[in-house]
Amino acid sequence: MPTILKLVLIIILGTSISSCVSKKKFTTLKTELTTLKTELDAANKDLGKCGVSLNDYMNRLSACEQEKDRFKQDYINGQSTLKIREEQVDYLQKQVEDYKLLRDKQLSQVGDLTTLNKSANENIKETLSQLERKDKYLILLQNAKTRADSINLALAINLKSVLNQGIDDKDVEVKVDKTVVFVNLSDKMLYQTGSANLTPRAQEVLGKIAQIIESRPDLEVMVEGYTDNVPISSPCFDDNWDLSVKRATSVVRVLQKQYKINPNRLIAAGRGEYNTLASNDTEAGRAANRRTRIIILPRLDQFYDLLNPSNVPK
Repeated sequence: MPTILKLVLIIILGTSISSCVSKKKFTTLKTELTTLKTELDAANKDLGKCGVSLNDYMNRLSACEQEKDRFKQDYINGQSTLKIREEQVDYLQKQVEDYKLLRDKQLSQVGDLTTLNKSANENIKETLSQLERKDKYLILLQNAKTRADSINLALAINLKSVLNQGIDDKDVEVKVDKTVVFVNLSDKMLYQTGSANLTPRAQEVLGKIAQIIESRPDLEVMVEGYTDNVPISSPCFDDNWDLSVKRATSVVRVLQKQYKINPNRLIAAGRGEYNTLASNDTEAGRAANRRTRIIILPRLDQFYDLLNPSNVPK
């Protein structure tokens, strides 16, 4: 390579300065050029004998450069992979430490449980004894509920049997709800329009209900009045609240005075236009909401006696 570069430089110099150098100098340069050509030919002959050309060396050099770049990229990739593996190792080591801490904590808890086991065993018998007493009490409550449900069912059947005689089903509804039995009575059957005065038909219906009430002196009776949401305009009533209360009071008075029901068992209440059964947007809905409900329910003191802690079996 140095010989070739010399040759090129001399040729360039020779062509560029031949016009301005002396003949002696030119002859010297020409001789050197001839010598360099001879050396170049000899170098090419030597390369030819080895079966390798200058282009082959250049290609090999380029291949070596590419191989070097590949090794460099492989080295970079290897460093990145190594870093990821180191992070994974650190993470696993932290997990191992966490598991060790959890194991130590569990071992400590086992030790605590062993210590508590003695005192726990001493309490188990007492706890079982308490549970046995509670089981007896629960059985007592269940039996009482079953008895109350049976009584309510029988009461509802009696009411339906009595009230179905000659009364339109649309005007009377008997239902059992949880611990009470109630009768829904339509307002058109009980009252004159827009008033709290009872109709003759109401006297007959209330007389039949009074027979059932009288046969069960251990029960209380609540009478609730309901209206629709149409405002009432009357000198006798301020609003629907007033109308519902006075209608309930009219029923209670008949039960007390005409059918001799003990007034200590009677309760009168007005619910106004609230607690509706249907929408007040239609005539049928408003008619359903205008009703009187007679609720037959156990006395509260009976429940208090049942739930009294002193009644728990020993």
